Amino acid sequence: MSLRQPERLYANDASTDEQREAFLSGEVPVAVYGLGKMGLPLAAVYAETCSNVIGADIDPDVVAGINRGECHVQREPGLAELVSETVESGSLRAVESPTEAARDAAIHVVIVPTPITDDDEPDLAILQSVMESVAEGLAPGDLVVVECTVPPRTTRDVLLPMLERESDLTREEFGVAVCPERTSSGRALEDIRGAYPKVVGGVDDESTRVAELVYGELTSNEVIAVPSATTAEAVKVFEGVYRDVNIALANELATMADAADISVNRAIETANTQPFCDIHRPGPGVGGHCIPYYPYFLIRQFEMDFPLLSTAREVNDSMPAFTVEKVGELLEDEGKSLADSRVLVLGLTYRPGVEETRAAPARPICADLTERGADVFAVDPVLPTADDFEATKLPLEAVGEYDFDAAVMVTNHDEFADIDWDGFDPMVVVDGRNCLDLSRSDHRVYTIGGD
Repeated sequence: MSLRQPERLYANDASTDEQREAFLSGEVPVAVYGLGKMGLPLAAVYAETCSNVIGADIDPDVVAGINRGECHVQREPGLAELVSETVESGSLRAVESPTEAARDAAIHVVIVPTPITDDDEPDLAILQSVMESVAEGLAPGDLVVVECTVPPRTTRDVLLPMLERESDLTREEFGVAVCPERTSSGRALEDIRGAYPKVVGGVDDESTRVAELVYGELTSNEVIAVPSATTAEAVKVFEGVYRDVNIALANELATMADAADISVNRAIETANTQPFCDIHRPGPGVGGHCIPYYPYFLIRQFEMDFPLLSTAREVNDSMPAFTVEKVGELLEDEGKSLADSRVLVLGLTYRPGVEETRAAPARPICADLTERGADVFAVDPVLPTADDFEATKLPLEAVGEYDFDAAVMVTNHDEFADIDWDGFDPMVVVDGRNCLDLSRSDHRVYTIGGD
């Protein structure tokens, strides 16, 4: 039995089983807005599930590539094959116009960047622009799902009124829900398909119900329905804030390693054998498009001081300078000046194996070293260029041909395991990730947090 309105699920009188069958059979067209590192995997999983997905992205090269069955997102296991299969079967296609996608869809899934400005204010311009396009194609019975991370109350106070205003629909005619993206680069398909529970929360009970039905088919894990869209927004922000505060604790403890003459890393590792302790690892800084941004989604949204969150940001933002200070101190101990030294920075991306440099700690580290007069070189096997870093980029296979006074391990890419450290003359090495074993070498090694 098909639905009386087969393409719509919100406020539909058909049974749950009939609605589920309609979704799985492709009677309910889905649009995914934003086909980047998280959006394309999401669109592909939707396509393999319901066989009727249109993806929208304003980059014409991305759209053309996807329609040829090509995958522009690298280092995502299984994604290239899934994109090729779903495009070839007709389950997935791409367009440049979000408005065109909106007019063809009954479920609208928005997963676009929500960065912060230079003044640490949440920047919702891209999201709002997409929502205006969604509103142009919004029809009674549609469901809009927000997967991107936003400050709590954004959906209720900003997006819902915008959709009502721009679509000329009444509040009771369409649904809006939040399903916060809980996906990591390098394992996107695994995460979307069921590594973690999905979280859904709607602006009303019917929105939550439809979102729960849809995501129950995407994931092999459970779907957790929370009381509201605002609560769902808060879940993702709280996850990131927890990690930022936890890392700040580890980083602050790491700075006491020298004065206390203890291995903070070993102490943390041992403390974590107690089930109520889960201290993260210290390092040269916190990067990426998530953890460094989300505290400001609370700090700027609400008229509160948030002293803990602010302090955590200060601590984590101080770690690149702490790292450079250690390089300078160790060089001085060797009778050298940082201003006259050649320094090798290992890893420019914020995470191993991920081609992402937003808020990467390597950027301020390179800039600080350069400002202090060092001649800075950088190696990163993931990045094709390093034009926006104050460093000369070297290919990994060529580093052995150069002489360096110091090296800094910032991001521990797997490829760095092949570096022949014995081939270098003795130098200062600051290990920001507690990943090097150079105890049998002649290099002077300092590990952030102690060995």
